[in-house]
Amino acid sequence: MTMDLRLFDSLESTNKYCELLDLTTVGEFAVICAKEQTAGIGQRGNCWHSEAGKNLTFSIVLKPTFLAFENQYALTKAVSLGIVDALEGLIAKEERISIKWPNDIYIGRRKVCGVLISNRVSGGNLVASIVGVGLNVNQTEFPDWIPNPVSIKQLTGNDLPLDMVLERVVGCIEMRYRQLEASQKEGGESMDADYLSRLLYLGVERTYLCRGSEVRATIKGVNRFGHLELVTNKGEGLTCQLKELVFL
Repeated sequence: MTMDLRLFDSLESTNKYCELLDLTTVGEFAVICAKEQTAGIGQRGNCWHSEAGKNLTFSIVLKPTFLAFENQYALTKAVSLGIVDALEGLIAKEERISIKWPNDIYIGRRKVCGVLISNRVSGGNLVASIVGVGLNVNQTEFPDWIPNPVSIKQLTGNDLPLDMVLERVVGCIEMRYRQLEASQKEGGESMDADYLSRLLYLGVERTYLCRGSEVRATIKGVNRFGHLELVTNKGEGLTCQLKELVFL
């Protein structure tokens, strides 16, 4: 794969950098990568910590004009599965790689990767998407305020070339993206089953904080809008958006 890679020693945030670009002049699958982010952003506006030169922090510019606005979560599924595909060949097969709703990537019960997608919409369709990825590769020590991090090196004991890992991850994301494009245009195979098979805590009853109250519930799936669907231990259905549910 020939990659349009724009590599920087340091950026405040690769997503913020992309948001300032005129994306009409940027080709699809352009990759903006920073060896260091001084103000990386995670989900819910949280900070994304990454030791300089140890991990991958990058953004991919996509042009998913084939997706209607209401189907934008399908892009989240494709990106998440692409990262899972890439990791499968980098760590031991017995390690369970999961997607924690909506799009964090976990190995076992620890977070190895975060994804943040920013979409631009026109006429009811997506015209551009900025896919930000933070992947822990060679870092072995993390600040105490990060609750459950893990890196590929911690699992394998090996330093990996960041350029190799980047090319692998972007390539796997592209394969899933093309699968998504075909499914939207030609009625190809959906990724829903693959996504659910990787969904962390699917079918497991546990405690969540839902709209400020603790509840025992079981994840049953994710609807087309990206909302998490659960059933409480009392048999009541719950549908939660991102800011309405906290994993305890």
